[in-house]
Amino acid sequence: MNSLVNRIINCYRYKDLIIQLVQKDVKLKYRRSFLGYIWSILNPLLIMLVMIIVFGNMFGFATPNYPVYLLIGQTCFNFLSESTNQSMFSIIGNSALLKKTYVPKYVFTISKISSSMVNMIFAMGALVIVSIICKVPLSWYVLFVPVVVLQLYIFCMGLGLFLAQATVYFRDVQHIYSAFLTAWMYLTPIFYSASTLPEPLFKIIKYLNPMYGYITQFRIVVLEARMPDAQLVIQGTGVALIMLLFGAWCFYKTQDNFILYI
Repeated sequence: MNSLVNRIINCYRYKDLIIQLVQKDVKLKYRRSFLGYIWSILNPLLIMLVMIIVFGNMFGFATPNYPVYLLIGQTCFNFLSESTNQSMFSIIGNSALLKKTYVPKYVFTISKISSSMVNMIFAMGALVIVSIICKVPLSWYVLFVPVVVLQLYIFCMGLGLFLAQATVYFRDVQHIYSAFLTAWMYLTPIFYSASTLPEPLFKIIKYLNPMYGYITQFRIVVLEARMPDAQLVIQGTGVALIMLLFGAWCFYKTQDNFILYI
C-alpha cells in the first residue's frame, strides 16, 4: 500500500512536465491549420453527417434524437481509439530522449491519454450544438457527465499503459490492435440501438463490452434526463479501476527492460 502511495506522489511531482507535454500535443495537432481548434468541433459534426446519411435510414427512425444519440457514441469511442492508439507509441516514440536522460516512462503515456481527453472535451462543443438544434431538454443530470468521462478516462489510462509496454516488446501489437479496434467499434452500439440486437448478443455486449456501459450512462443523463442505474455506474467504475491496476502493474513490471528494446 505504501509503495502504491509513493508511486502516486512520485507521479504528482511530474505534473508540470505532463501538462507541458499535453499542451505540446494539442498545439501540434492543429499547427498550420487554417481553422485550428475549430476542427475539434467540425470534425465530429462532419463524421456525424456522413454516418447519418449512411446509417440514418437503417437505424435512425426508431431512435429519438438520433443525431445526439449517434454523436455521444461517436465521441466516446473516438476518445478510446485516439488515446489508446497514441499511447501505444508513447514509449518507442520518445526512445531518443529516454536513452539520454531519466524521465519516468509512464509520463509519456499519461500525457498522450490526457491530450486525447482535452481533444474530447473540445469535441463536446459539437455535442452541445447538435443538442440545441435537436431541442434536447437540458437537465441537472448533465452534471453527472464528468463522472462518466472520468470512468472512461481511467479505463483508457489502464488500457493505454498495457498497450504501451506491450508495443515495446511486440511491434505486431499495433496491427493486431487495429483489427481488434475495428471489431470493437462494430460491437459497440454507436450507430445502432442495442435493443435491436438478438438477446444472446445483447447480453454479451452488455456484460463484456465496457464501452457499452460508458456510452449508455452518457446517453441516459443527456437524452433521458435521469441518473443511470447504480449497477451500471458500479460496473463501469469497477472495470475502469481493474483495467488501471492491471495496466499499471504490467507497465511497472516490464519498464526496466524497455531500454533494451527501444
